[in-house]
Amino acid sequence: MTENEIDPSFIQNLEQRPKFNPIPQLEEQIPIIDLSASSPSEIQHLVSEIGDACRIYGFFQVINHGVPSELRRETEKVAKALFDLPIEEKRKVKRNEVDPMGYYEGEHTKNVRDWKEVFDYLVIDPTLIPASDDPNDQELRSLTNQWPQFPSQFREICEEYTKQVEKLAFKLLELISQSLGLPADHFNGYFKDQISFSRINHYPPCPAPHLALGVGRHKDGGALTVLAQDDVGGLQIALRSNGDWIPVNPIPNAFIINIGNCLQVWTNDEYWSAEHRVVVNSEKERFSMPFFFFPSHYVQIKPLDELIDDQNPPKYKEFNWGKFFASRNRSDFKKQNEDNVQIDHFKAS
Repeated sequence: MTENEIDPSFIQNLEQRPKFNPIPQLEEQIPIIDLSASSPSEIQHLVSEIGDACRIYGFFQVINHGVPSELRRETEKVAKALFDLPIEEKRKVKRNEVDPMGYYEGEHTKNVRDWKEVFDYLVIDPTLIPASDDPNDQELRSLTNQWPQFPSQFREICEEYTKQVEKLAFKLLELISQSLGLPADHFNGYFKDQISFSRINHYPPCPAPHLALGVGRHKDGGALTVLAQDDVGGLQIALRSNGDWIPVNPIPNAFIINIGNCLQVWTNDEYWSAEHRVVVNSEKERFSMPFFFFPSHYVQIKPLDELIDDQNPPKYKEFNWGKFFASRNRSDFKKQNEDNVQIDHFKAS
């Protein structure tokens, strides 16, 4: 298929198009970390593994994580049932500038349309969070979920699944804190009133996988992302060492964890928010379910005092998470760069 045979809005710039090797090659892989450690020595080793993964890759996979595999399968099942519905039914809960949660098939990353459709939902009701003086408070507290009527168990299953994944995110946050030489609960206060959200991605078969991407290259804005992917694969990350793209191979029941911009700033670039993207193929559809773990909207993001000194001065200026998130959210509906407001804008001069 040529460029003239696909909607131009999906076509990536030449330098961003995926390259498919005709001969499979042995490629570097992100670490696989077992979270079942129990003894002090095992926990110490686990903490060290996580620190190395955050520093070198910004990505790792976890097994024995505690999220029930049956619940994950049920969530994947209702997700497929939702995307199998007629487009008219899905558009009944289509997101817009007023209701940015729900179904959407026009996602753009860096001004190029992604080859996918999504469903977004908040983890908790923002109206239950105490009001603050933050200027973005009213906008964030006005966010609401739009739940489809079908499948009938969709909301119940998704909410329970995300509750379990959120527990995993807090566990990982504590391990990451320990890997920095900080108390396990050091970051917990930043997430007291957090408004995290989950997304379900559906990537249909693409007739021109050499021209389009399921998601273009980007970094995640929050603290952590906890991702479930199916057995099809397609996620790729850019290596911190040289920028080369490597695949993240599917592992049954594992979760993929990646560092977001907030943790990169908190650690003053010691830990890395890696660029990543999704390639598509012409034969198989793919599903994935990322959980985006966000700080409270009133939290000020800056390098941690404990991690900076005269030899390692702060590399970022302080910024407000709620304002940062709201700016990125608004840019999505203007078909602008998804990373329109990037942490690079807050680099210290």
